[in-house]
Amino acid sequence: MKLIIGAGSTVQEGFVSTQQSELDMLRREDFEKYTKSGEITALLAEHVFEHLTPAQARIAAKNCFDFLASGGYLRAAVPDGFFRNEWYQNIVKVGGNGDPNHPAFTHKVLYNYRTFSALLSEAGFVVELLEYCDEDGEFHYRHWNQADGRIGRSLRFDARNQNGALKMVSVIVDAKKELTR
Repeated sequence: MKLIIGAGSTVQEGFVSTQQSELDMLRREDFEKYTKSGEITALLAEHVFEHLTPAQARIAAKNCFDFLASGGYLRAAVPDGFFRNEWYQNIVKVGGNGDPNHPAFTHKVLYNYRTFSALLSEAGFVVELLEYCDEDGEFHYRHWNQADGRIGRSLRFDARNQNGALKMVSVIVDAKKELTR
């Protein structure tokens, strides 16, 4: 089973879309509902973790790790704190741009590749960076298969990124649960 966490209107072939009311990453019993029909082999969380406090994010990451099948993965994306674009940083920062109707209003953390990788590693994952900016603002990209979970706010799939100009990026990772023997 493959699940999208906090899917909103996102639908992807091969994945079951869930909303927070169905799968709250902080509630182990919500994950248990999905393990009855088989093990979870993949989780997709696009721009979800930044809406959690650091303590909540640790719980969520650990729950994702615990309920993934051995060899499974969490593909996750968060806004990139190292992306050097003033407009972008103003909308993704903690509290967003101050507009309570904007989704970023509930941002609690602004991650970068180091802090997000550390969060997931602490939960037990082996983290592979797919897209991110480094401390100098340089963008790094490793090709990834959209069939394993498409991230809309990415180099290839965000319409705002045109003609070689990056306007919307994310820290995108595959966090893998190594096979147990």
